[in-house]
Amino acid sequence: MCRNGQYTERGIKQIDGYASERWTVEASYAVKLDAALEDVGMLMEPTTVVAKAWEQVERVGARAWFEPTSVLVTGAGPIGLLAALLGRQRGLDVHVLDRVTEGPKPELVGDLGATYHHDDIDRVTDQVKPDIVIEATGVPGLVLGAMSGSGAYGITVLTGVSSGGHKWPVDTGQLNREIVLENDAVVGSVNANLRHYAQAAEALARADLEWLTRLVSRRVPLERFAEAFEAQDEDVKVVLTLDGRSG
Repeated sequence: MCRNGQYTERGIKQIDGYASERWTVEASYAVKLDAALEDVGMLMEPTTVVAKAWEQVERVGARAWFEPTSVLVTGAGPIGLLAALLGRQRGLDVHVLDRVTEGPKPELVGDLGATYHHDDIDRVTDQVKPDIVIEATGVPGLVLGAMSGSGAYGITVLTGVSSGGHKWPVDTGQLNREIVLENDAVVGSVNANLRHYAQAAEALARADLEWLTRLVSRRVPLERFAEAFEAQDEDVKVVLTLDGRSG
């Protein structure tokens, strides 16, 4: 949320990442993970993204009486699945929308105790009438469906980043009318700060380790990094390993 853009972030902006044999970090910025999470520690950063998104939901909701019961997550990639995990940890009725009909994604959603959908977003929002929508794809049609599909006093958090150049027909007047008259809120959310890392560490420590392990569908050694970018049907999250492990 830096307004002038003069921030740095390892591996993202101006500072190299951590793929080196030795590195140091300021102790005040280090967040300790539960030792049991050693093999899934790379899930920490994407979890911070959704930890921040959920924090924003709760802060915006606090402007008035707010007791949400349902959430729709669009996208069943790592961000979407982790958003669903944090929704279930909050005791909400969680629904996840993705285009695939079989494979690990529907199974992972079901094992969370959430409901998986692969239908048109308008049909799903009409059915669920979610109090909260977390959009994790950046697909223009889903973004618009998320913004217009929440229930009254709904909160939509956009975490997916769209590419430019796409045109999509939209009834702007109707969308504006719905957002204003229903007191809806649409919030963009990206990245995280120290407290979100702490929140992510706590959420991962509370999660089922076997479920988290299944999010990592492939491990590719760094020397074969190009393989990680070759999409496979069963992929959820593909990670590069620095110790030569694969699988």
